[in-house]
Amino acid sequence: MYDIIVIGGGPAGLTAAVYGCRMGRSVLLLEKEVFGGQIVNSPKVENIPGFSSISGEEFADRYLDQAMSQGCEVALEKVTGVEKIGENFQVRTAEGTEYEARSVILATGTTHRTLGLEGEEDLIGNGIHFCAVCDGDLYAGKDVVVVGGGNSAFVEAIILAQTARRLIMLQDLPVFTAEARSQEELFSNYEVETHLSARVTAYRTKDGVIEGISYLENGEEKTVPCDGIFLSVGHVPENELFASVAKLSSQGYFEADETGVTQTPGVFVAGDCRTKALRQVTTACSDGANAAIAACSYLSGGAS
Repeated sequence: MYDIIVIGGGPAGLTAAVYGCRMGRSVLLLEKEVFGGQIVNSPKVENIPGFSSISGEEFADRYLDQAMSQGCEVALEKVTGVEKIGENFQVRTAEGTEYEARSVILATGTTHRTLGLEGEEDLIGNGIHFCAVCDGDLYAGKDVVVVGGGNSAFVEAIILAQTARRLIMLQDLPVFTAEARSQEELFSNYEVETHLSARVTAYRTKDGVIEGISYLENGEEKTVPCDGIFLSVGHVPENELFASVAKLSSQGYFEADETGVTQTPGVFVAGDCRTKALRQVTTACSDGANAAIAACSYLSGGAS
């Protein structure tokens, strides 16, 4: 029986774990893939307080070490269900483990958004990718397309531009929305072909292999040949699994303010998975702190 089980090992979950442990509570942190969340894929992060520049992987490693040094237990397991039984909660995982807790913090983050085009699912990992750090080396000396125009897209593009033969960026908006510094870094150092107001319409394949991508630009259907495609078109929550204990918005995010309090006493939410205006590392950490404090207050007999 744990005082708090935190589901999700990104910045929000790690912060919740640190705060919970420092307040004298027993904490278990469950993560299904990699501790640190999506930030581990960023080779350089410059907006974390106290670091002029740090890799996402190093930040995640340091934060995990900090949580464990405070007494947090961790496990790499995929949660498949949360159920309230009496005054406590049962957390089940795909590995067949059943954990019990007096409170739960959901810090489940988000997952990569796709375009929903024909054949897309079969091509993911086989020509369509989301992480240049992970898969960019596969396309050294080849032609690569980045779909998107925000901060994440430019991070991917900067990495890919260093080794790709040709880099094309497709943005469905009339302007790029990434920070000016990121745009300057890419366009000042690399040759990039860009297309604005370009809506992707289809993946072109031959025998199951990506050969190009089609898009609609100013009403004209065009196709550009390429060897690989990196999608960076935002993220979506995967919270349906927990809808019985935390209400979802029409977009699938947990409906909760910065306190993280949900309609179920003892269940709290934190980070990108909840309804909020800004999804950044700093706001995720803030959410984790708030949720942990609220959970500890609940455990002490305060309001949920």
